Amino acid sequence: MAAVEFEVNGHIALVTLNRPEARNSFNPEALVRLYDAFHEVETNDNIRVAIITGSGDKAFCAGADLGQLITLMNGARKPENEWDTRYVDDVSKKGSYLMNKDPVKPVVAAINGHAIAGGMELVQGTDIRVAVPEAKFGLQEVKWAIFPAGGSTVRMPRQMPYAKAMELMLTGDLISAEEALELGFLNYVVEASELMDKAMEIAEKLAANGPIAVQAIRKSVREVWGYPEAEALKMEGGFSRPVFQTEDAKEGPKAFMEKREPVYKGR
Repeated sequence: MAAVEFEVNGHIALVTLNRPEARNSFNPEALVRLYDAFHEVETNDNIRVAIITGSGDKAFCAGADLGQLITLMNGARKPENEWDTRYVDDVSKKGSYLMNKDPVKPVVAAINGHAIAGGMELVQGTDIRVAVPEAKFGLQEVKWAIFPAGGSTVRMPRQMPYAKAMELMLTGDLISAEEALELGFLNYVVEASELMDKAMEIAEKLAANGPIAVQAIRKSVREVWGYPEAEALKMEGGFSRPVFQTEDAKEGPKAFMEKREPVYKGR
């Protein structure tokens, strides 16, 4: 059984963390397979959006496997198999997608259970988020004297009020899906039976839009954040102008005038 499963349906990729017995925590194999899955999302022109979820009904992801991953990261143990070796020699240097390596294409999170530590950081790297009511969210690294090194000190204060972000990072406390929704950290909270349908509904909307425009909008939002307004507006122009020169930008208005669905080719 692979630690991460990957499949593609049309323009949508589905990435599933698949260690339910370990609450979908990251061991070296999981991080290597996660890297490979999102590398395929990035390089496959047919894929326009990804959904990430977890298997089982307990956890989306409980973060790092303390016994298998952290001991490898801090040198307490040496690589013992091909996954350990590839993680140390390759993936750890390139960065893990959604954490310290940002994907180009949009990602929808279908959060089937608790998202804690690295699982919370995976969610922070996504764009649109749907969770079940039972899910809890938080960063508990500080309780184990380690650092939330998957982007949290950069992203958390941007994605929820500063004081709340600091409380979660410094105390290690968890919040409910309801509170995460109220804070604007989630888009929707739905029953488990509706989770994947809602995530797929959103992904299909994204996949139906002009892919170059979608990616440029996403990149602009993330790149201009924190710059003074005047400078940010200039930067935005650098992202927007090339979009208007694409074939898709001609097809969209033409389809609108002809009262038909546009056919986008990503060029």
